[in-house]
Amino acid sequence: MSAPDAIVTLIVALLLLQALVRIPAAWRGQRRERSLWGAFAAFAASWWLRTDTGRAVIDPLGVNDLPTLLKHILAITGICVLLTYVTDVYNDEDATARHIKITAAVHRVAGRASVATVLCLAGVFFLALNRTKTGADSPYFMERHTGEPALLLYLGLFNLYVAAAAAVCGYQWGRAARHARRWALRIGLAMMAAGMVLITVYAILRTGFLVTTTLTPASDRVATEQEHITDTLLYAAFLLWLLGAVTPATRALIGRIQCTKALMGLHRLWRDLVLAADGIALYEPATLFGGHRAAAFLNTLRDVTSHDATSQIRLGRYVTEIRDVTHELRRRAPADLFERARRLAETEGHTGSHADAVAEAYWLKAALTTIDRQAGAPAAFHTTGDDFRSEVIWLLRVASAYRRTSTATAIRLLHPTPLSLPHTTRT
Repeated sequence: MSAPDAIVTLIVALLLLQALVRIPAAWRGQRRERSLWGAFAAFAASWWLRTDTGRAVIDPLGVNDLPTLLKHILAITGICVLLTYVTDVYNDEDATARHIKITAAVHRVAGRASVATVLCLAGVFFLALNRTKTGADSPYFMERHTGEPALLLYLGLFNLYVAAAAAVCGYQWGRAARHARRWALRIGLAMMAAGMVLITVYAILRTGFLVTTTLTPASDRVATEQEHITDTLLYAAFLLWLLGAVTPATRALIGRIQCTKALMGLHRLWRDLVLAADGIALYEPATLFGGHRAAAFLNTLRDVTSHDATSQIRLGRYVTEIRDVTHELRRRAPADLFERARRLAETEGHTGSHADAVAEAYWLKAALTTIDRQAGAPAAFHTTGDDFRSEVIWLLRVASAYRRTSTATAIRLLHPTPLSLPHTTRT
């Protein structure tokens, strides 16, 4: 496989991967998500028609250069829906701002312009182009039709549409990159903007060469070099755009993985608490197969992957519900229960913040047995976490200690004897 073929295959694979990954979001989401998925899908099909496999599927239809026409139509479709996506993303900003006005104006005519462009391309293709030449004469579409006025009209329309839409996308992403706060988003947007700039340059160079060769035919060597140069620009443009689109998505994926790990770490604690307190949980824990221990993994998997739109929202719900149940337990647990739990943790050799985490786990385990008592004034309770991130980290430490805490420890904390606390061990 030659280097250009390998690059085309890589681009097709990356586009297909992006389209496949975004199917769930496109299915559940609004026009924005569907537009981005549509752009990746259309571009993937367009690039696939550049490959020998893609052309081999279309060539049996018996229409010379039909893969090229379909490739251009799919490219126009992709850039049109991509422009729709860009417009929707920045539609929430100040509608009086110049960049919003420009994008909105282009978007208003983009749909009609794309349909008109496709119809014109098809008309010129079937009625004006001399399609008697085949790939045996030249592997390049432009070189096969060089000198034909119809080619100037055909590719001139195509390149004009692509250049205008790509310039708008590049302008919008470049501006957004300058104002992005997170480095990953800034880098991704800058790469996407650079990709659109290269596509615009590609369209301009192709049009300039096309005009020149229509007036004065170029040699085969010059035509081949032009194809290599512009194809290299196109490869670089799409690789930059794809990598730029992946960069913020990769950061988001890492965030989802971290949230899912946190949910798994908190699940046992969350499940025990919300099952003990009625009416706290927005969604009750899963009870597949009657909640049997053999189905524990399935129930956990369902709890940490269902109901909420994202894992971040689900994690926020877990933390809120854990704290809501904790407040209910404070109204029922003995006032000195936490002090007893703290003394027990220190007796076992825990110190500092770790002793606090173990003490909170002990307190929760013991306080759960008091949930049916009559509510009173909230008991004193020590915890930590100044913001959501630090609270998640703290609750993960508490949940880890909670999983190692036995029911016997809870009983001894609620009904201490003079010798029970110093000799109590964790299990």
